[in-house]
Amino acid sequence: MTSVDGSAGQPGQQVSDTSAPQAAPPGAVAAPHAEALPGEGVAHGHAEGAWAHDGGSAAWPPGAYQQVEPDRLTRFVLRVHARSPRWAAPLAALGCVGIGMAYALVSDPTRSDPDAAPSCLLKLTTGLDCPGCGGTRALWYVLHGDLPAAARHHFLFVFALPFLAYLFVAWAGKQAFGWRLPELRISSPVIAGFLAVWLAFSVARNLPWAPFTALYV
Repeated sequence: MTSVDGSAGQPGQQVSDTSAPQAAPPGAVAAPHAEALPGEGVAHGHAEGAWAHDGGSAAWPPGAYQQVEPDRLTRFVLRVHARSPRWAAPLAALGCVGIGMAYALVSDPTRSDPDAAPSCLLKLTTGLDCPGCGGTRALWYVLHGDLPAAARHHFLFVFALPFLAYLFVAWAGKQAFGWRLPELRISSPVIAGFLAVWLAFSVARNLPWAPFTALYV
């Protein structure tokens, strides 16, 4: 006998169950659900309500801040910066460096008295060398080509001078002429190590025992 029920089939033939979910073929991507999850809108509304109770405004959502209107001086500086040529900033920086060199050459700090103006306030009041004491005299000796005397007055200044000069030339050349010099990458550990050595040098040059007394200026 043959059965009229669709659930029965031929012997050995598998019967598919249409009520069970079908497995997706390999590589198929499920379509995203357009409906919001239950409670999602409630949670979002609750967050906005909590922010509003904290004093927020409907015009400024969480995470945003009101932009402050720049004052007259800031607007003037921004306007000058936008209208100035690309070589203006390197030229201004070069002028500041030139003024510092001219002051060192004209004042001749190697012949001035220890309390001559301008003087280091720390040395004037305590007699101790500050971390920058001897820098102007070291610059004067560098400009005259006497590197041993410059290192005697401030060794770390002489050591850092070539790096500072290269950084300035690379920056000014890129700003003014579009030069692409190799970039000098100075990491944070290197900077921290240099500052630590500078601190140790500042302490050692004030110690009253030999050979540290040779570092006192």
